[in-house]
Amino acid sequence: MGIISGKRILVTGVLTDASLAYSIAELALKEGAEVVLSGAGRGLSLTQRMARRLDPSIEVIEIDVSRPETAQSALISLKDRWNSLDGLVHAIGYAPEACLGHGIMAAEWSDVATAIEISAFSLKLLAKTFHPLLKESSSPSIVGLDFDASVAWPTYDWMGVTKAAFESLSRYLARDLGSDGIRVNLIAAGPIRTVAAKSIPKFERFEQAWAERSPLGWDVNDASKVARSVIALLSDWFPLTTGEIIHADGGFHAVGA
Repeated sequence: MGIISGKRILVTGVLTDASLAYSIAELALKEGAEVVLSGAGRGLSLTQRMARRLDPSIEVIEIDVSRPETAQSALISLKDRWNSLDGLVHAIGYAPEACLGHGIMAAEWSDVATAIEISAFSLKLLAKTFHPLLKESSSPSIVGLDFDASVAWPTYDWMGVTKAAFESLSRYLARDLGSDGIRVNLIAAGPIRTVAAKSIPKFERFEQAWAERSPLGWDVNDASKVARSVIALLSDWFPLTTGEIIHADGGFHAVGA
């Protein structure tokens, strides 16, 4: 019997089997949960393909966070399937090309606004949309995937600023949703070779830094250990933990140069 056996989990952000979200969905199923994936736009067919690779194959619903009406439609779909939602995994991120690798002065507001809307504000959108189902759970948990925003990273530029907004938002959501028993936490993962990582210029600099400095070591091709951290937060084993950022980065964040 798994640690989230019987729980009902919505996982966003699956594009390929290298996605962190794919490893999370795969492990959630192994740990006994019922899982639904969401996808959007041109990536929806990729999400559907990945859903068929999981065992058992699972349902995919459309959620395009730039079109709130799709989230409302997804809520109706989930209400027809489930009477409550125990877990919501936010693994959505996007920034226009101008926001990454060109320094902080290059991007215009229209590009930055897109990055913030999709990568940060979407956490609030999903929390508000699925609040009616989450509050019906006995132990609801929202978990977002983060990349440590406490420092300035090379080439990460406006995505780093967006992650800082994401981290702050998670604390305010934890404050406002706590009265309904909803926990909101983030996992700050180390670099994994995902589709998102390919959009970061000179991503190999992150790989090299983690290889040199992580006390526990780091494998950029292994998302399974990060997935375990997410599953733990979705379980009932952190009943009083909310507004927290838990590092699953091999200890990199704790070590100086």
